Order: sequence, then structure tokens, then C-alpha cells
Amino acid sequence: MDKKIKLDEVLIGKKMEPRYMEYNWRDIILYALAVGAHREDVAYTYEKYLKAIPTYGTIPYWGTVNVKPYQWMPLPASMLADEIIKPTISFLNMDHEIIMHRPIDPIKGTFQYQDVITDVYDRGEGKGAVVKTKVDVRDEAGNLVCTNYSTTFFHEAGGFGGKPMPKSEVVIPDRAPDLTLDDYITPVQNLLYRLTGDTNLVHVDSEYAREMGFPKAFIQGLCSFGFSCRMAIELLCPGEPERMTRMAAQMRNVLFPDTKVQLQIWKMEEGKAYFRFVNLEDGKPILDRGVFEWK
Repeated sequence: MDKKIKLDEVLIGKKMEPRYMEYNWRDIILYALAVGAHREDVAYTYEKYLKAIPTYGTIPYWGTVNVKPYQWMPLPASMLADEIIKPTISFLNMDHEIIMHRPIDPIKGTFQYQDVITDVYDRGEGKGAVVKTKVDVRDEAGNLVCTNYSTTFFHEAGGFGGKPMPKSEVVIPDRAPDLTLDDYITPVQNLLYRLTGDTNLVHVDSEYAREMGFPKAFIQGLCSFGFSCRMAIELLCPGEPERMTRMAAQMRNVLFPDTKVQLQIWKMEEGKAYFRFVNLEDGKPILDRGVFEWK
């Protein structure tokens, strides 16, 4: 990429075409299983009692299944930068935030959405650039269901003179967590989550993943995000996913299948907690500086 190109001037305000995604109760249940729902979690796995895990609202951001106009690979607005940067190694999701405006209908519905680039941050020469996008997700009646904000990191695009990325306001307390919950990423978790719509090849094809700089196919960042959401609900508002209002986290390290994990939670105030999602086998955070809010 020509470093003289002002990525922020070129990209901010650009949008993808409007899309819509139809879903039904089977998609809701598949998503729950893909983010680790257990046999006893009948509220997530049996249509008689069904409730949607709120992070199902992230699926339009990085999804291809049931999406029209059809696309064979995920194509969020951040990929408009791909045409300019032409990276030789894989981009990475840096963080994600979802704000819930109303519960997701768990039986069936249609999401209508259009994603737009809102900011481009410059981390400096040789340190990459970050593209931030916003996706409002509405139901068939036009009611706002949720809003997604996400940032995508491009290793090879820094040094164009743009503004620096703001730092997170979340500071994990320097003490033991108030609550913890252990879980397990199965050997096929990436394959299961892929069926919800993230068909990016780095999550299924280890040869391709190695070409992109990773040792093998790895777990989707939004799969870890969904795991954390489900587990936080279990610890903070059990059985009531509709109470979640906001969740955000930084994506720090790659997670591979067949791994033990732990959600660590620090209660900050009524209705607000910070969290970290950790690989128990090496102690590294997968998601960090997380915040979970509920009413």
C-alpha cells in the first residue's frame, strides 16, 4: 500500500450494501451450542423454553449463512480497507462491543442491517492500522434490536498520519476475581461455530491459516465472545439473558480447539462487571478488558 494514502479520508463513511438475514429457532439453538451451551441449558436448546443468547446479535457482522445478498465469505465494511491495503498476512479482530436495545425473538425473525466505517486509527509506521465499524441491526418492523461496534487490525497499514486509537477505559482490578466459571472448548468448536455464518477459511483450513501466519486453524473471536456472554449470564443474571444491555471486550490471543478456559469476573457496581476470558492451559487472556452490563 502507498503510505501516502490517507486511509481515514478514503474510508470513513463508506458503507456496505444493505443486507438482511432470516433465522429461526434452529439457528438460535445452533448458535447456543456453538458457544458452548450444555445439556442442562434447556432455555437455549429446547424450543419449548427458548431464549436467545444476546450475542446472537453479532452474527450479522461476520456472517454469510441465510444472508441476502449472498456472499461466500464474510464481508463487513472493514474489508473495504482490504482493497486498498492488500495485506499479505491475515487481519485480526481487535475488539467487539454489542449494545442490546431489545431481546432477540428466539423463534424466528429477519435482521436488517448495513455496516459503516466510523473511524480509522493509525498505530504508527510498522505497527498497523485499525478500522472501526458500526452495524445497527433492526427487526422486520424496523425496531432497533442491537448495535455492534467492531475494530479490525491490519498489520501492514500504519504510518499514514491518522489519529491514534483511544485506550480502553476498563481497568481490571488488581485482586482475585469475585466469580469464576470453567468451561471447555471442544475439538470441533470452530467447526460448529462456523455453521452459524463465519466461513473465514482461517477457522477451518490449517494450511491456509499457516499461510496467514498462524500455526493451525483457530477459534473465531466472536465464538469466544459468545462463550463469555453465556457464562457471564450464568454467573450474574442466571436464566435471564434478556437482562443483558451491553458487552464489550478486547481480543488478545488466539484460542485453539481442545482447550480448557475460564471466565473471571470482577463486580464493579450494581449491573456492571468487568471480565477476562482466560486459556487455563497457558494462563493467557483470550478476551481482556471486558465489560458486561445488565439491568
